[in-house]
Amino acid sequence: DKRLLELNIWLAGLEKAWGLDLPSLASASSDASFRRYFRVLGKSQAPKSSYILMDAPPTHEDTRPFIKISEFLGASQLNVPKVLEANVEEGFLLLSDLGHTTYLSVLNQESAHQLYDDAANALIQMQLGSKKGVLPEYDAALLKREIGLFPEWFLNQHHQLHLSKAEEASLNTVFELIIQNNLSQPQVTVHRDYHSRNLMLLNEPGTAIGVIDFQDAVLGPVTYDLVSLLRDAYIEWDEEMVLDWAVRYWELARRAGLTRRELEALAASN
Repeated sequence: DKRLLELNIWLAGLEKAWGLDLPSLASASSDASFRRYFRVLGKSQAPKSSYILMDAPPTHEDTRPFIKISEFLGASQLNVPKVLEANVEEGFLLLSDLGHTTYLSVLNQESAHQLYDDAANALIQMQLGSKKGVLPEYDAALLKREIGLFPEWFLNQHHQLHLSKAEEASLNTVFELIIQNNLSQPQVTVHRDYHSRNLMLLNEPGTAIGVIDFQDAVLGPVTYDLVSLLRDAYIEWDEEMVLDWAVRYWELARRAGLTRRELEALAASN
């Protein structure tokens, strides 16, 4: 594993500065991209003495958006991994560690209400920190490209369904309406994968949560991340619970001072 060898060489140069226990390096997780994550312990016996390593091959991935967005979200007081050391040329980052406990691992009927309230508060905090010109825009071209994955992969590849010309025209009409709805909404910071696998329980329910995997964040529709959270691909809830959490988000957002226009857009989308 040439990349792992290069990562270890880079880490050796950081061993003294961060007190790294290099033999403890172990796989932490991977995702659908070319990125890999490792965890390395610190030599200190103090609690939480561990770090995350991101391995992002420069030929496939760019670490600069992650660095930029980490700083941007951190400025809004969100708990995100801090970039402690960066080797942009080789695609290695040393990050603070938000732990092992994802929302998905602890969500159940008893914990769900508090955890979703906490997630809604963190989402509102992120949206209140929105700024134009910092993130790429979730424009018509990007929306169209992503919505096009539905016929290409879900229909054609997964189900081997091929639409007639008339069906394709009808579907394209629906897609255009969806795109226009998204573009007409107030534009805020959008994580794009705000769901149970990317939210971390740092301490106990009712405390601040951690947010990871945000490198593809954009400026986009205010309803997007709420739908990602409540219509999670990895866990499903009764319709009444989802509606209740959507209303509770609306109330929290109103009290937090999100503008009337944003709230009206959210209400219209529901």
